[in-house]
Amino acid sequence: MATGDRHPLASMIAMVDVGDEFPSFVLQDQDGSQVSSADLLGSWYLLYWYPKADTPGCVAQAQGLRDQIEAFDELGCRILGASFDEPSENVEFRAKYRLPFSLLSDRDHELAVKVGAADSPHAGYAQRVAHLVSPDGLVKKFYVVEDPEYFAELVLDDLEAAST
Repeated sequence: MATGDRHPLASMIAMVDVGDEFPSFVLQDQDGSQVSSADLLGSWYLLYWYPKADTPGCVAQAQGLRDQIEAFDELGCRILGASFDEPSENVEFRAKYRLPFSLLSDRDHELAVKVGAADSPHAGYAQRVAHLVSPDGLVKKFYVVEDPEYFAELVLDDLEAAST
């Protein structure tokens, strides 16, 4: 479910809202490279959180995004997954499902807490939420992902509407 109008759960978990600047971050991807919010300025990006690599809902969500990668590319939107998994777990997950996007490790849970993907730094898993961020670094959509299998189509609809 998207929240332009606010999802009922959003006030309980989202620390950043539509229209807010997305917090700056530097996270390690599956290959050990640093990915920073500063590097993403100037283009759309979707940062989606998943609880645990290679679990059924996470696989469905990742495959849905993978299968729509050309549509995201055409709209100039980079996809980034994030979890508390170690980079080694993410490299295996990415390879197993041929995911054409980076998977980030937020091992200290700092960004997750800032954006509402975790309610504390001691959370065991990230909540399944996502932010669509505009080229100027502002949150355009906040999602509480209720149906991981069809999440990609929802984001593409919102991205097409925001890009026109």
